[in-house]
Amino acid sequence: MTPALRPSPGHLAENVVHFARVLRTAGMPLGTDRVVLAQQALQVAGLERREDFHAVLRACLLDRIEHAELFDQAFALFWKDPDLLGRMRALLLPKVQLQPGALPGPKENRRLGDALFPHQPQGPQPEPPPREEIEFDAALTVSQRELLRKADFDTMTADEWRSARRLLDRLRPVFEQLPTRRHRRAAHPGRLDWRATLREGARRGGDLGRLQWRAVRTRAAPLVVLADISGSMSRYSRMLLHFAHTLGQADAKVESFVFGTRLTRITRLLARRDPDIAIAEVVRRVQDWSGGTRITESLQAFNRQWARRALPSHGTVLLVSDGLEQGDPATLRALDAEMARLSRSCRRLIWLNPLLRFSGYEPRTAGVRAMLPHVDRFLPAHNLESLEDLVAVLGRPER
Repeated sequence: MTPALRPSPGHLAENVVHFARVLRTAGMPLGTDRVVLAQQALQVAGLERREDFHAVLRACLLDRIEHAELFDQAFALFWKDPDLLGRMRALLLPKVQLQPGALPGPKENRRLGDALFPHQPQGPQPEPPPREEIEFDAALTVSQRELLRKADFDTMTADEWRSARRLLDRLRPVFEQLPTRRHRRAAHPGRLDWRATLREGARRGGDLGRLQWRAVRTRAAPLVVLADISGSMSRYSRMLLHFAHTLGQADAKVESFVFGTRLTRITRLLARRDPDIAIAEVVRRVQDWSGGTRITESLQAFNRQWARRALPSHGTVLLVSDGLEQGDPATLRALDAEMARLSRSCRRLIWLNPLLRFSGYEPRTAGVRAMLPHVDRFLPAHNLESLEDLVAVLGRPER
């Protein structure tokens, strides 16, 4: 074992607790019971090799596959790197000069940097004078909230992510109201209800001076969410599932599905009141989270197994995907056919694509070109502002 991993027994427990605190601040849900379990496991497994030490902490502290990359980065920086401060400062720079052909840094670096090195003023600071504490209803100022609305989900820090979820929970979705065959009593003049008028006249001894009116009863348009959870979409899909949970709490019928290499129905999982518990249960149950993607096969499974049961003809479909489907010409023809069938099965098909956040985006890939002709609306879904625009679209009647 390297010297960096040979702390004295008196400090090992403190270091493990501090490492768990860093992971928790970076966004990993980590309870005290797992920290205690790691301490007990280290006493059994020993500290002979670095690989064993990493495996023990990973087995005890990690319970979600999407946090594996964050855990490995934090472990390498916390337990090994002698130039930790210098490297983290480099990761926190707004722009990094890359060599030609080099890949960008991992997505979790910014959150990990905030967890390891919270922003603190440098040097001794004068003690501020005592002032009266005032509580505000809003946790963010107007300017901070405006910046957060435009921040990309993929580049948010841990604090920004939590603030964005709180703002998302405050959204009040408004669904388009569709007329039904039933009627309701109306207080204002509309369509004269002769039956109710005669009934009211009979109560008044034949006096028909008080007319009764009725209007068409409406109901919210049903919604089906099809969210891509492949590796390129996992960061956006997580926030959009929070959005789907918010939609499911409204007075409308919402069916939710996720797909990577297979299609999974998650409507019952999102029915829980706590969104964090609901999303955590989805990630735990879905086996292909942050893996590959098979858009054609997933759409085919939905059209054959669920379209008639979960999608009424007057419903709306939200398809959340980047459309990066690879395959031979036969696969692309099948994708075109499945998108056409999905479009015919609903009243309107809205495609949410995070790639639209780029101003110069053009649908050049074969998968996007096959899907786009069957879409009624092609909208971005990469920040809170785009989701607010989506709420307005869902509540606006389509001509």
